[in-house]
Amino acid sequence: MNPNQRPFNPRYGRGPVKKEAEHNINEKIKHAEVRLVGENVTPGVYPLKKAYDMAIEQGLDLVEITATATPPVCRIVDYNKFLYEKKRKEKEIKAHAKKVEVKEIRFTPNTDEHDVEFKAKHAESFLKEGNKVRTYVMFRGRSIVFKEQGELLLLKFADRLKEVATVEQLPLLEGKRMFMTLAPKKK
Repeated sequence: MNPNQRPFNPRYGRGPVKKEAEHNINEKIKHAEVRLVGENVTPGVYPLKKAYDMAIEQGLDLVEITATATPPVCRIVDYNKFLYEKKRKEKEIKAHAKKVEVKEIRFTPNTDEHDVEFKAKHAESFLKEGNKVRTYVMFRGRSIVFKEQGELLLLKFADRLKEVATVEQLPLLEGKRMFMTLAPKKK
């Protein structure tokens, strides 16, 4: 059996293990003209044959960067190095991206004014850190008859935090919980 071939499996079949390139390279480019950019090349529009010959002279690959442009944009580079650089940039961007967490704060319809104020200070610190805050009023048993009281409590809470937050979702009743989502204000 060929080392590049999997054993027969009825679910997956048999065949060589191939990883398809994410860009068209060298012979896979099927356009008459290409716009060439990159190092050691005079930028401009060239016939495909001439661009491919220039890549071979330099011992590099002709890689199609933007297929949707007219004519498509190609670059003469070492394809493996190009992929490595691209993955490194994506990883760097991902590392610097801030992950937004959603913090939850729970109330009951009878939550006291002091407790609301105490929880508002916590919510304010969460919002200043850049996190979203999801507040909800939990109705237990017959307390569901106080829906208006719960909605009023959430709206008062949002009003208390209006300097640091914007209401992303107004109070909404789902089952025995009434939710409201607050997002930090853009600076």
